[in-house]
Amino acid sequence: MDDPGRITAPGCPATLDFETAQVILAAHALPLGTEHIPLDVAANRRLAAPVIARIDSPRRDCAAMDGYAVRSADLDGEAFLHIVGARYAGTEAAGAIGPGEAMRVMTGAPLPQGADRVVMLERCEAGSGWLRANPYPGERAHVRPRASDFARDTPLLGIGAPLDPFALVAAAAADIDAVTVWRRPRVRILATGDEISAPGSAGSALHLIPDSLSLALAAFCMQWGAGEVTRGRIADDPAAIRSEATTSAGNADLLVIAGGAARGDRDHCRASLRSLGLEIAFADLAIKPGKPVWFGRLGTLAVLGLPGNPTAALTVARLFLAPLLAGLGGRAPASVLRWTMRKVASPVAANGPREAFLCASESDGAVHVPDRQEASGQALLANADLLVRRTANAPSIDAGMPVPTLSLRA
Repeated sequence: MDDPGRITAPGCPATLDFETAQVILAAHALPLGTEHIPLDVAANRRLAAPVIARIDSPRRDCAAMDGYAVRSADLDGEAFLHIVGARYAGTEAAGAIGPGEAMRVMTGAPLPQGADRVVMLERCEAGSGWLRANPYPGERAHVRPRASDFARDTPLLGIGAPLDPFALVAAAAADIDAVTVWRRPRVRILATGDEISAPGSAGSALHLIPDSLSLALAAFCMQWGAGEVTRGRIADDPAAIRSEATTSAGNADLLVIAGGAARGDRDHCRASLRSLGLEIAFADLAIKPGKPVWFGRLGTLAVLGLPGNPTAALTVARLFLAPLLAGLGGRAPASVLRWTMRKVASPVAANGPREAFLCASESDGAVHVPDRQEASGQALLANADLLVRRTANAPSIDAGMPVPTLSLRA
């Protein structure tokens, strides 16, 4: 493995803290590479090379208002000017005016040679071939000089910039038709468990429960920067797990396994993959929920193991899968873990020996932390929009006190 792959966690269960795990993860969450793509399919991608203007904007001096292009020297007194033509945006030839002449111009039209200002229509009186212009004292010229927005060869967007609608305006205006972006990770989601079945089919047998995670995790990955996501569902079978991992190694950059992450009799994931050469970077964290989370590599394939309980899985996904996707896609992993201090609406109990991440919601300017926090809960997730971070052995806090919070959503 490369040097980042040699960063590993201590072997003792549940002794590795959250921050150390993040450092290890960041060492593995390196960009996957770049690709050059047409601008018209680049929305919401991230630049891997700067956007440099290919042309001036505007291309030439042009009118900033509908009105008349004139010479400032002709505006003294009650001068009447002779109208010699009209120009519109898209007109190729700018034309020219001489002393005592004016030209009708629309916004964006080229400024005629000899003109140095535009008097807006509201300050003009025009007749058949003549014009009397009366601009406000000190009024601006209403001219957009050539390259006043940006000049050719000007860097407009830097590496890492998201190509959102606002950035796309600048890129297109710069006459750019293709951009170099970071490649987005291909993700395989694998839900494990003898008891899980497709939603809608669990009612057929009492021992079945709906697979509530794989679809949610796929949507999560798309929200946080994945380019392609596929899903699978298998029983707790070591051979099936190895087969899925072998296939994923050729078709994905990241394998996310939900379930089978703990140390129960049928938690086969890590043991099954070790025979294929899995190298564990970290496992068994001193956090709650999420103690069973683990991360490793099968050659170039990154593998993240999540708990099977829904609230634990989505909490851990926000804390580890989101920064992992960010790093693989060319962003700094830490950029998606920005904690904000917010005040709690009611008292929060003291915390135990493991650092805790509690589902919460914000309303009326305060954070509401439900008393009941269950790793297997699912209804709780539908109403949560924040995680509240509580350090190990943190004392209870009163209503109105601030706590670190993290948005659950992208």
